[in-house]
Amino acid sequence: MDLVVVLVLCLSCLLLLSLWKQSSRKGKLPPGPTPLPIIGNILQLDVRDISKSLSNISKVYGPVFTLYLGLEPTVVLHGYEAVKEALIDLGEEFSGRGSFPVAQRVNKGQGILFSNGKRWKEIRRFSLMTLRNFGMGKRSIEDRVQEEARCLVEEFRKTNASPCDPTFILGCAPCNVICSIVFHNRFDYTDQNFLNLLEKFNENLRILSSPWIQEKHNQESEFTFDNLIATVSDLFGAGTETTSTTLRYALLLLLKHPEVTAKVQEEIDRVIGRHRNPCMQDRSHMPYMDAMIHEVQRYIDLVPTNLPHAVTCDVKFRNYLIPKGTTILTSLTSVLHDDKEFPKPEVFDPGHFLDERGNFKKSDHFMAFSAGKRICVGEGLARMELFLFLTTILQKFTLKSVVDPKDIDTTPIASGFVHVPPSYQLCFIPV
Repeated sequence: MDLVVVLVLCLSCLLLLSLWKQSSRKGKLPPGPTPLPIIGNILQLDVRDISKSLSNISKVYGPVFTLYLGLEPTVVLHGYEAVKEALIDLGEEFSGRGSFPVAQRVNKGQGILFSNGKRWKEIRRFSLMTLRNFGMGKRSIEDRVQEEARCLVEEFRKTNASPCDPTFILGCAPCNVICSIVFHNRFDYTDQNFLNLLEKFNENLRILSSPWIQEKHNQESEFTFDNLIATVSDLFGAGTETTSTTLRYALLLLLKHPEVTAKVQEEIDRVIGRHRNPCMQDRSHMPYMDAMIHEVQRYIDLVPTNLPHAVTCDVKFRNYLIPKGTTILTSLTSVLHDDKEFPKPEVFDPGHFLDERGNFKKSDHFMAFSAGKRICVGEGLARMELFLFLTTILQKFTLKSVVDPKDIDTTPIASGFVHVPPSYQLCFIPV
């Protein structure tokens, strides 16, 4: 009986603490749905489609609202104006990394994706400088991506035009580009070391320890062995999965929309031909291909709620006061699928990025790589890979679906943190 009393008292204290924490902040934070004690607003969110849940809540509370994920408040920004105001206009104040428990357990706040403050600034600056020194944005990196594109084509040739699932091969190519940058060496797709690397990015990365081995005794330095390992792991993880998933989705959409594929291949034939290797200079002469790639990224909305941000100080935002350290969720879906900027946003149409003359048209709403201080470090490399890989594939193959294009379902099989395309097969017919 005494145990029951103790449990009741403990539960009551937790409920009171929860209610006190939530009510004490209500006057400072934006409005939002009433949270339940302890669990907050979790039951009001569809974990299978968080982005849709946020959109529905924004219809009631507007573009800036507060949710409680447990006891802690999260401020949600919905729509282009709110996201731009925070990530770009107030970039420094919103440049913190918000709570991400799984990553905290793995990386312990190290690396480039999930670090904060001085550590994040130094590691990000170091990473950008190192990538540039390794050739990011220069011809040397383009040569590596072109080489990988040729290997990619050869792997697809080995399928002998038989139905195949492209997931594995499309995962190898972006990972190999990172390998060629970090290790100055690419791997055969059957190499066991490479396969182990694909399974677990943290393994076999001790090669990076030697240049900074003076640093392990410097307690003030952010360039510790563990931090550098976490940073390289971030580069592999972010630079492999996002690009390979986008490539996989792109081929699925091209199968679904053969009229788009035909226009792309006509442009490739006209600008490049069948025998010369595509290069980045070709992109400025290929507005339809450029528009198609942008539309793929806009349409698939790969990371719908972005990685969580946090405010680095107390911030006055639209007459609300957001306390330092508060987690911020930015709905990239609401930006990429804004019907004022993109007519019929739920329709895949490269015309969203073309003007009336057929020239490529930029859009400030294109935030597929996020925006502001935390914009993706590897954006330039990802853009290069998407253009060169897709152009080379479509130059060398006709894509043939194993089902009627009308029956292809492009709905993601997972809509939580990342939109994952359904599995599918296709035939690569040499041209």
